[in-house]
Amino acid sequence: MSDAANARPKRAPLGRGLAALFGETGARLASEPGGARPNSVQMVPIEAIRPSPFQPRRHFAEAELEGLAQSIREKGIVQPLLVRPAEDDAAAGYELVAGERRWRAAQRVGLHEVPVVIRAFGDSEVIEIALVENLQREDLSALEEAEAYSRLMREFGRSQASLAEAVGKSRSHVANTVRLLSLPAPVRRSLEDGALSAGHARALLAAPDPAALADEVVRRGLNVRATEKLVRRRAAQPAPRPKPARDADTVALERDLAAALGLRVTLAVKRRGGSLTLHYASLDQLDRVLALLRRG
Repeated sequence: MSDAANARPKRAPLGRGLAALFGETGARLASEPGGARPNSVQMVPIEAIRPSPFQPRRHFAEAELEGLAQSIREKGIVQPLLVRPAEDDAAAGYELVAGERRWRAAQRVGLHEVPVVIRAFGDSEVIEIALVENLQREDLSALEEAEAYSRLMREFGRSQASLAEAVGKSRSHVANTVRLLSLPAPVRRSLEDGALSAGHARALLAAPDPAALADEVVRRGLNVRATEKLVRRRAAQPAPRPKPARDADTVALERDLAAALGLRVTLAVKRRGGSLTLHYASLDQLDRVLALLRRG
């Protein structure tokens, strides 16, 4: 068998753009007489399409959807949706691969049919395409991007290097983005709510106590550069030494003296001798102790 036959085809990077996924440049909206051909544009009922469970985006901005709906009213859908046949139920129709914003906007307009290109994709390819489509518009949140990378690595064996190549990002960007998922839940919520930016969150990754510093950053309104300085300053501070365990005999003596005097008592034992501290809450308590001492 020849070397050419043994050679495994390389997986094409998806970061070059979604146009290549249609198998032709600049797919046009046109009916295809005589049955659908591979990569041809077809019109299908909008209710026959359902969203993908692999969509990395969880939030769709209201203003963007309304603006897209207005564009569809005026010009129609210029770029067809990319779908795949639904595998779990033949009657389910199609599952979106790319174009959920257009699908949602088309529903607002009241379209009964939408143009689609039907392709048979595996789950891993669907996730990659959805990720790339959103990354190319840069409208994924930092946590949505991190979760998408994590899922590709966890479920489909993608490495950070191959992900970086696929989406046109640096390997360090992928690594640092995935690390955002290790932040404490309160910090992730602040990032999701917009109280912290992705830059703030990346700076907090090196903090000894990210949650506490995140609260301080939000309270003081620090920018990313000031946050980085704060993290470095806190990381350079020596950790507080744990207090040594107290001797059981000393604790027992404190308890006995407190019971006899009616005050809280603290003993500080040193190598030679020590000190006795009486804690009183009022002058009446102090007078009672003085009376006890005089009688003694």
